[in-house]
Amino acid sequence: MATADWSKKTSDVPEGLRRQWRADRALRPAMRSPGRPDPSRVVQRQFWRLIATGVTTVEASLAVGVSWPVGARWFRHAGGMAPISLAEPIGRYLSFEEREEIAILRAKDKGVREIARALGRDPGTISRELRRNAATRSGKQEYRATVAQWKAQQAATRPKDSKLATDDRLRVYVQDRLAGQVSGPDGTIVAGPTPPPWKGLNKPHRKDRRWSTAWSPEQISQRLKIDFPDDESMRISHEAIYQALFIEGRGALKRELVACLRTGRALREPRSRSRNKPQGHVTADVILSERPAEAEDRAVPGHWEGDLIIGTGRSAIGTLVERSSRSTILVHLPRLEGWGEKPPVKNGLSLGGYGAVAMNAALTASITRLPNQLRKTLTWDRGKELSGHAQFALETGTRVFFADPHSPWQRPTNENTNGLLRQYFPKGTDLSRWSADELEAVAYALNNRPRKVLCWKTPAEVFEEQIRSLQQPGVASTP
Repeated sequence: MATADWSKKTSDVPEGLRRQWRADRALRPAMRSPGRPDPSRVVQRQFWRLIATGVTTVEASLAVGVSWPVGARWFRHAGGMAPISLAEPIGRYLSFEEREEIAILRAKDKGVREIARALGRDPGTISRELRRNAATRSGKQEYRATVAQWKAQQAATRPKDSKLATDDRLRVYVQDRLAGQVSGPDGTIVAGPTPPPWKGLNKPHRKDRRWSTAWSPEQISQRLKIDFPDDESMRISHEAIYQALFIEGRGALKRELVACLRTGRALREPRSRSRNKPQGHVTADVILSERPAEAEDRAVPGHWEGDLIIGTGRSAIGTLVERSSRSTILVHLPRLEGWGEKPPVKNGLSLGGYGAVAMNAALTASITRLPNQLRKTLTWDRGKELSGHAQFALETGTRVFFADPHSPWQRPTNENTNGLLRQYFPKGTDLSRWSADELEAVAYALNNRPRKVLCWKTPAEVFEEQIRSLQQPGVASTP
């Protein structure tokens, strides 16, 4: 603003105060009009903390008091990554609550020193706050907490250019290994398919993807140390590469290059959100966190883990393992009548043997041979073969719980047993050729092998001890 215009606008203000205003404004660049100022960083930190716990964007927005479109825009523009530090600022900085208190006391014509005493702050801090962060659009200083908070946040950003944006050689190296063309051993370029235009969507399923060299950001970051051992300028962390891809406005790498990542995600998904999340046939009451605590320590028998081992031609065998005794039951899943003769019907009955209906019937027949006390819970993975779990639980009295996606370690006993079973049923073989009697023989062999974890007892021996304990006087059992 020209000096003449400034003087005209503030002609009713004493010259000494106008000179102080000009000095304060000279300390920082001109700021755009805030319009309606953004929510304070306190609110934004609360929003990103909730996102980190795994809640949805809508739930986090409503919890902190902003509309869900605003929360969705925060999440999208930041690429799913918190753009600010979630640590609370140290006490030297005025908080939004303190600024609200200053505005209230200032409206009551309280002096600077009285406000400072009320807030326990130095008078100089209050004086600078009233001068620097007051609203001046009318040509006069009017202190409003929201505008003051916005000005303080704008002054504190101190934006810094990313390393990829300022170092051309480093940017070319990263981009070539992330999105470079695929070539054969002789150097001939192999173009690959022509992908559809990138629209910013997350993980384009069932579409051709661009072929690229597709090094991961971590591979690029670590390889720089080998290719440039003596050039410290050629260093960048993998997190900085992810930020350049995901966060809008960084400008170093084009966002469509996320299609060159293995996952193809356009947004980073918070780790807690991907875990323990109900989806499809898995409702909130059957996720793993709802499983009784007694199932975790293996002290109480009757808690099972289950899964399928898959063979060729859509053949499978069901496996059930008791967590305490490690006793194994193999579930026969024969193909249904018409397999290989009738064309598949969309949304129709699965004839492969492990559709929801066939799976329920086979599991029910296997587990109901056990006493009631030894069939308390069953933990399964997220496979759709157990989408009829509600009916299964009703018929057997066995509560079903589902592990988190891509978390096989949450069913460790079952995963270990499936590895042992591959000695009898190798990958790449047709599992439908084995009869129920043959599966029972394999289960018998496995249950009579001594186990180190059982102090060299066999699973069959431990299971028999469990059954005998149920048959003691005063303990009811149901065959």
